[in-house]
Amino acid sequence: MKKTMLMLTLLVVAGALVFAGGRPEADPDRRIAAMATDVGGLGDQSFNDGAYQGLLLGAPYGFEARVVESNQQTDYIPNLSGLAEDGAEIVFAVGFLMEDAVKEAARMHPDTLFGGIDIGGDDDLPNFQGILYREEQSGYLAGVLAGLMTKDHADAIPRLRPDHNVVGAVLGMLVPPVERFEVGFIQGVKSVNPDATVLSVTAGSFVDQAGGREAALAMIEQGADIVFQAAGLTGLGVIQAADEEGVLAIGVDIDQNHVAPDAVLTSAIKKIPESVEVVLRSIAEGTFQGGTVSYGLAEDATGLAPFHGFDSMIPQEVKDALEAARQGILDGSIEIATSRSQIQHLMD
Repeated sequence: MKKTMLMLTLLVVAGALVFAGGRPEADPDRRIAAMATDVGGLGDQSFNDGAYQGLLLGAPYGFEARVVESNQQTDYIPNLSGLAEDGAEIVFAVGFLMEDAVKEAARMHPDTLFGGIDIGGDDDLPNFQGILYREEQSGYLAGVLAGLMTKDHADAIPRLRPDHNVVGAVLGMLVPPVERFEVGFIQGVKSVNPDATVLSVTAGSFVDQAGGREAALAMIEQGADIVFQAAGLTGLGVIQAADEEGVLAIGVDIDQNHVAPDAVLTSAIKKIPESVEVVLRSIAEGTFQGGTVSYGLAEDATGLAPFHGFDSMIPQEVKDALEAARQGILDGSIEIATSRSQIQHLMD
């Protein structure tokens, strides 16, 4: 189906994107902004939680937030449609796996607006806005960090293992946003540390925390001292394993340092709360448009979270390399592949 790509300019305040979100009951005097979660539900410390944070930021625009959690994929259409029928002005679906469901709901309810995180829009759905991110950019920067720290600067942080030169990535499911994270990560590592071993495994689920833990433990046994996760709730198990085994993790989607401050070096983020806010602001201002918006470094919507307690341990040389990589992505001198097929030579 033909896609319409348009870039949405984010307002930047004090170096950060402006937020929004919120919604009420079916009170005609109040505005409802709603979302149906993916099966990971609230509490995943990742994209579901990030989208809900965005809804909560809509209060200044008169929105009250409402959320319905999905327990299984067959819940998607009933949940999305139910929110529309209950009077929501806009209903968000969160995650690539909800693409078919949210588009069907948008067709069933043409008078309700819909949004989709990690889902592209369609020309024939003017009431649906898809929101995509250039995850490969965040992944690349995380890879540069991991590639430099695991070898040349392994003595900077006690949790690193000198002489191993192994890092890993645990994925939830190999859907396009996750693939972009992984492919970017591998390229970033190899750009600064060609001899590094990059382990990668797909858990097959976004909701298997125990499985994520076991996958990470297997990598750690093979020498990995930094494990990146792009796995939703499954990824919390990855962070748990890193914390238990005294190595480092890199979080995803939102800043996950709070999950395990002694283990989470940084997170490869995409500003989901802020992009939800942009949609809500556009509704309040009467400028909502269907189609697809795409966010990346140029919009200050991808990148790395702060290093928090690790900041003083990261050598300036590494910080300089990260800034050089960021500038290279922005000026186009660094081109990042987005699919495994494009980097097979780095994965063999």
